[in-house]
Amino acid sequence: MMRKLWVTALFLLSFTTTVLAKDLPDFTELVEKQGAAVVNISTVTTVHANGGNGMMPFPNVPEDDPFYEFFRHFAPPGSQGPQGPGGQGGGQDYKTQSLGSGFIVSSDGYVLTNAHVVNDADEVIVKLTDRREFKAKIIGSDPRSDVALIKIEATGLPKVTLGDPTQLKVGEWVVAIGSPFGLENTVTAGIVSAKGRALPQENYVPFIQTDVAINPGNSGGPLFNMKGEVVGINSQIYSRSGGYMGLSFAIPIDVAMDVQNQLKSTGKVSRGWLGIGIQEITKELADSFGMKNTNGALVAGIEKGSPAERSGLEPGDVIIRFDGKPVVNSSDLPRIVGGTKPGKDVTMEVLRKGATRNLSVKVGEMPDEKDEAKAAPRGPAKVEPNRLGLQLRDLTPQQKKKLGKNGLLVLNSQGTAALAGIRRGDVVLAVNNNEVQGVDQFNKLIDGMVGKTVALLILRGDSTLYVPVKVNGK
Repeated sequence: MMRKLWVTALFLLSFTTTVLAKDLPDFTELVEKQGAAVVNISTVTTVHANGGNGMMPFPNVPEDDPFYEFFRHFAPPGSQGPQGPGGQGGGQDYKTQSLGSGFIVSSDGYVLTNAHVVNDADEVIVKLTDRREFKAKIIGSDPRSDVALIKIEATGLPKVTLGDPTQLKVGEWVVAIGSPFGLENTVTAGIVSAKGRALPQENYVPFIQTDVAINPGNSGGPLFNMKGEVVGINSQIYSRSGGYMGLSFAIPIDVAMDVQNQLKSTGKVSRGWLGIGIQEITKELADSFGMKNTNGALVAGIEKGSPAERSGLEPGDVIIRFDGKPVVNSSDLPRIVGGTKPGKDVTMEVLRKGATRNLSVKVGEMPDEKDEAKAAPRGPAKVEPNRLGLQLRDLTPQQKKKLGKNGLLVLNSQGTAALAGIRRGDVVLAVNNNEVQGVDQFNKLIDGMVGKTVALLILRGDSTLYVPVKVNGK
């Protein structure tokens, strides 16, 4: 009897193991077919000394970046510290190396990678899986999308197959191949966690979010679907420790290929431009504007002389449709406008004070550099906080002239204003789209709105944004 039970148990265990094995994905064929088209990229960059102050600025890694501490402690020999050869200081220029990944998109040597992998590099070396090495020429790079195109002099190379990222489904298996920490052709796998993800300061890329393990050196490598097609370029991770924490982001390959085509033909990327600052519409902002939902992109600021200003667009307008395409989230608008050919006449559908209207605009070309920023003035003063917890001061005549309008300088923020995110150095420009004239006028307006949520238009640095604040009784 016991023997029969043991035989039955072993059979069930073997059957369960077989079923589980069949349910798990097998990446071996994908890696065998596509791995040869993935390359290792190493760069040499000349770093100009900062005067021998005892700290070395690592190339492409700002000091507030989570990876800064990693590179400071674990950078390869010869790239650490400000001393240079022999441990001597003196503020001399020095060379440093960095690593990344890429993949071959045409058999005649064109390789896609991240812009941050090759930017400012004096020398770019591409190493193939067969150990051949080539010096690469940078055809062009686009920091706004973080895509770069480089070229090696070779023919008959293995190349990847491109897929359609719009067909990806959340929960689908995906595979990354790259060189984390210089370990070439490392394979990691995971699932698609989200699509069309918008990241701060990244307005032109609808990122693919995955939980594929990505680490320094994976940047620029391909993200494959289970068909062995490239659907994205691994670009960023979210991390508080400097290492992988389960959140990785890839540039959709259709976005990257559009950039590649422009870089290949002209060496640069041309994008449509309106000249506005926008922000997401929260429930509180929607209530303060009398909106029925939070759809659209709220116009928080307009640059002087921009296409938006010439079209008649105003701060406080909500763009709900651009060139026939719906704008559901504010992050939709930069991608739609950026993908519009400069010089094209398009129609914008906007909400203004509860009414819908159409505005015509000739789309401009995005400038390479921003116009001179308007700095928010600062200055000491002793005044009592108002009902919102703001201590305000009128701008000086010189500050008003520089700004081109009235505003109130925030000397200190506490209470509901601080909780809403308003901080010292901000400049209050308007309340519910009513331009502020002075501290007394502002406080009287606020005193008459107890219990309501008001939308304050705030200037912070060279950007404007609406901040919803509930007016509480003192």
